[in-house]
Amino acid sequence: MRLAVLTSVVAIGALCAPAALAGTKVLVKTRTYNIAGTTGAALIEAMDRSGPKHGFMTHAIAQTGYSVDDWTFDAHQENGVCRLRQANGTLNLFYTYPKLVSPTSPALQKRWKRFFAGVRAHEETHGRIARQMMRATEKSVRGLTVADDPHCFEARREAKRRINAIYAEYEAKQIAFDAHEHRDGGPVEHLIRAFVGQ
Repeated sequence: MRLAVLTSVVAIGALCAPAALAGTKVLVKTRTYNIAGTTGAALIEAMDRSGPKHGFMTHAIAQTGYSVDDWTFDAHQENGVCRLRQANGTLNLFYTYPKLVSPTSPALQKRWKRFFAGVRAHEETHGRIARQMMRATEKSVRGLTVADDPHCFEARREAKRRINAIYAEYEAKQIAFDAHEHRDGGPVEHLIRAFVGQ
């Protein structure tokens, strides 16, 4: 089973670091794309041209993507009872951010730092929700016990059902977070307006 999700900060108009969770592993990759400009508006336009694709026709300022490798289980069977003693999964997190490569005025540089901090905080919230999903998934299936299951088929089937339910729950949380952030007059709009100096 593989899950892939993309979440983005949408514009108007690599290093690898493993982190361990109980029974899970998180691999993080960050990539950048170059932008140049002498005003906030010009930099927003550069991000709109060069940022990661968001849908068919638009580009995002930044993006978080993730996938989950197939879960593996340490299943133990005794007297016909199957117990999943351990659940192991790998979360692959991918962040894409703009990288300012042109010289800027001190005032624009200051606004850029505030803007980029807001963009990073937004994307890292998506990453945090994905990590929470992994912890919830591992917790829901570790220790799962099914009687009359000598080959652990039913235990694995139930584990898969629980995993899919948790994925759906946390995908809804990702969507709700984006809806809140991207609403008219919301945090993303304020972030962009402050950056372009409106």
